[in-house]
This record gives sequence, structure tokens and C-alpha cells, in this order.
Amino acid sequence: MERNGYISPLSTRYASGEMQYLFSQEHKFRTWRKLWIALAKSEQALGLPITDEQIAQLVAHAEDINYDVAEAREREVRHDVMSHVYAYGQQCPAAEGIIHLGATSCYVGDNTDLLILRDASQLVLRKCAQVLRNLAAFAERYKDLPCLGYTHLQPAQLTTVGKRATLWMNELVMDMENLEFQLRQLKMRSIKGATGTQASFLELFEGDGEKVKALEVLVAKEMGFDACIPVTGQTYSRKVDAYFLGALSGIAQSAYKFAADLRVLQSYEEMEEPFESKQIGSSAMPYKRNPMRCERICALARYVMADALNPALTASSQWFERTLDDSANKRIAVAEAFLAVDAILEIYINVTAAPVIHEKVIRRRVMEKLPFMATENIMMEAVKRGGSRQALHEILRKHSHAAAYRVKEEDGVNDLLERIANDPAVPLTMEEICAHLIPEQYVGRAPEQTAEFLAETIGPVLARYPDEGRQAELKV
Repeated sequence: MERNGYISPLSTRYASGEMQYLFSQEHKFRTWRKLWIALAKSEQALGLPITDEQIAQLVAHAEDINYDVAEAREREVRHDVMSHVYAYGQQCPAAEGIIHLGATSCYVGDNTDLLILRDASQLVLRKCAQVLRNLAAFAERYKDLPCLGYTHLQPAQLTTVGKRATLWMNELVMDMENLEFQLRQLKMRSIKGATGTQASFLELFEGDGEKVKALEVLVAKEMGFDACIPVTGQTYSRKVDAYFLGALSGIAQSAYKFAADLRVLQSYEEMEEPFESKQIGSSAMPYKRNPMRCERICALARYVMADALNPALTASSQWFERTLDDSANKRIAVAEAFLAVDAILEIYINVTAAPVIHEKVIRRRVMEKLPFMATENIMMEAVKRGGSRQALHEILRKHSHAAAYRVKEEDGVNDLLERIANDPAVPLTMEEICAHLIPEQYVGRAPEQTAEFLAETIGPVLARYPDEGRQAELKV
């Protein structure tokens, strides 16, 4: 590993090899060559004098890129596309004169970027599906387990552990649908020329505009696209990047929400992220079990949310048919957003594959608060026995506040039930009062909602993404 120069931690610590490859030089330049082959084949099919021998040479050297030649040439001419055209021509002498015929640099640059957007987004979606698969199994297992619900981060009505997981899943489904929508809208730039007018191709086909239109479609189909962007300047609209990074930002937001919730639950000792047998939580405090995985999700998610602003600023500042101030920003912002989201999802998969649940802690915390939550049911039962609703409400209010004061300021014991049972104005015995302390009676339709959500919402999503058995191991 290089140690005396900067290397992005997205490469060394976070992003997966498969996502890194999509944004690698190797993948980019191989895609350039595929685009040149697609262009030559399509031009030949429409009557331009390109021979089978020329195409065969291009195909034969599609992947064995002579980087030394290209890099030496670029040091001379300071132009990456023309350097690779030259290097390809050195390997394919018969085809040297027809490589990049009629095209501008954005033919390979922009179309490659669109192909990478497509492939990287599909990888993101497959990883999101694995997160859903993990969470679905978790939600099914714990759909009936009562736990404290929280509003304002204060104990509220009960929910279930499984139902809470559906909230995490639902937001991720929303993000997947957004990214899937962007993919359905994605079109290829194909052959548009220097300012988007296709003038060079019209010249090649001696003014035959129908052949130019046909060429555009043929090239797109060769590269796996069904449609082309109707009009462009030199580049595809940079709003496309903004749309995709907006979708990635959504995934980051949802992952942050999950990770933050789990960090709080770990503080409450109800639920934890995995902690390995030899893992060290703190250099100073041996007992610590810090939620480092979820903290990393949150850290990377903040980066993605901030990074998503970059393509919006770039799209707004493209003058007329294009300016080049998009290039340096775009190649960093788009790549790093995908790499960071990939890293987030790797951790998300890792955490949700084996979360740790402390059912006894969850039950104890529920039972600590349940007496307060049961007061309405106790009041209704006492009214049935002849009590006054308003009088009982005031009695229970006073006892609740007194018990809460003892919990917070004195010995920590919640004696609310004893206070109620010993009050002669409440016509219920301790046994009758305790009959209302069954947590499952306070979770509403949470178990049913969970089952319905898994069947009606998650089932159809996962049917679109076959189980790849994805697992994720953290690098550090």
C-alpha cells in the first residue's frame, strides 16, 4: 500500500471492491473501447465504409489496454480521449482511421458516465434489497415482542420490536422506489456531436438525417439502452447527476435514521449491533461496547447528504451548451457519493445480519413504565364499578406524579400500583389492577401491521431482487 501519499479511505476502509471497480480507470477505459466498437458497428450497418477486418481488430483489443502508450501520449498532447484513441489505433492499425469517427470527447466520456450511473445504481439497489431481507427476517421474528415506543424521545405508547423495524424498512423502500424511478428515466446521450446538433454525423452521411437518427438508436441499443436523450448540448444535462445523488442522499438519510435509533437503543441496553469476541470498544475503558458500526454509518451518511449538493450547483452553472467547470467536481462528487453509499450499505447489511436483542431488558423497561400507561384502563374499570370518571382521573393523576417523583428523586421504585390499590376511592384490588399489566394488550395492531407490511410491501420488492446471499465483512 502507498503510504507517502493521500489515498481515499473510501478505497482503503469503506467501499466494496465491486463498487470501486465500476469507478475504476480500468472499467472506464474498457467502456470507452466498447463505445468505439458500438459506434463503428453501427456506422458500418448504415453504410459507412468500415470493414469487418477493422471491427475485428477493435474487438480483439477491447480489453488489453496499452496504458503505457496512452499515458505517454497524454503527457504530450494533454488530452485523455485523443491519447486513448491513439493507443487503440496502435493496436488496431487497420482501424486506426475510423476509431471515434464523427464523435466528440463527450461521446465516450458522457456515455460512460451514464453507463456507470446505471450499473452502480443497480448494485446499490441489490444491496438495499439485502438490507430489507435481513430486516424482514428480524421483523418477522420480533413482531409480537412489546417494547416502549418513543415520541419526542420520551416513553410513549407501546409498540413491538418488529413493528419498529418496519419503519426503517419503509423508508428504505421509498428510497429504492426513487432510485428505480431515476433508472427508468435514464436515457443514453449516444451520438450528439460537439454542441448537440449532430452536425459531424450529418456530414458523414451526406445530409441524410434519417441515418443519423438511426445511428443514434443503434449505438444506444448496442450499449443496452432503449432510448436516447431527445436533445443535449455537448453533454447530457447535469441535472441527471443531481437526481441520482438526490436518491443516494435519501438512502443515506434512511440509513442514518436506523443507525441513530440503534445507537440510542444500545445506550438503553435493549438492542446492540454485533460485537466480536476480540473487539475492543475503548483504549481506556475495557468494558465499553461502543456502536462503532452505526457511528460509521452516520458519519458516511452526513458526507453523502452534503455531497449531494455538488451536482445541483454544477447543473445550475452550465453555460449555454456546456462549460468544463463540471468535470473536476463531477468526477469526485458522483463517484464518492456512490462509494460512500456502498460503504453505508455494506455496514447496514453487516449490522442487520446479526443484531443483538436483550429481551429481558426490553421487558423490564416496559414493565417500569406500563403502570403509568395502564392508568386509563384502570380508570375505565373503576368507573364500571361505580366510580366517577373525573374524580378517578384526578386521583390517578396525583398518584402518578407522586410515583414518578419517587422514581426520579428518591429510591427509584415505582410504587404506583400500590398507591392505587391502597386508595379507598379506587374500587379495585391489587389483583384486579395487575390484570391490566399485560404488555401485549397495549401494542394495538403492531403485530398485524408488521405481518401485512412484510407480505404486501416487502414481498413484492424482494421478488424483484433475487436473494444473492450477500454478506458484508467490515475491513476495519
